[in-house]
Amino acid sequence: MKNVIRICLVVILIFLLSFTLKAQERFAKLEKNVNIQAKGLIHKLNATKDTLILQSDKKINYLYSINKDYGRDFDFYVDTTYYRLPLNKLPKGKHVLVAVQSPMRIVFVVRILKEIPKQQSKDLLAEEIITTEPKRIVVSNKD
Repeated sequence: MKNVIRICLVVILIFLLSFTLKAQERFAKLEKNVNIQAKGLIHKLNATKDTLILQSDKKINYLYSINKDYGRDFDFYVDTTYYRLPLNKLPKGKHVLVAVQSPMRIVFVVRILKEIPKQQSKDLLAEEIITTEPKRIVVSNKD
């Protein structure tokens, strides 16, 4: 009888903790390219799963996304060996990403499982406010 009570208490605790623990909530899932020729490009998600990290020993020239109509959702000129792409810029759904390392193109998939909250810092908010000053025009009547 005591064992049944203990088992019930453990089950209830696990059930209650499953609602309160949201720290390991997944925003995105990465389907890596496992081709042997793509091993030079390290593509992974950060610990919070909200940023795509690309790292390579060779220069990554471009990063773009292909949609279902074979158009490009975004196109970034990277031109470095390390790049971080915040996934909050992408809508929910499947995104086929292509990383170009001339002449190779490495294709992998990022699935956005839910909308990632967009965090705007004070610096970003300050950049959105644009102030303008009237330009001073000097007119001279020298003939």
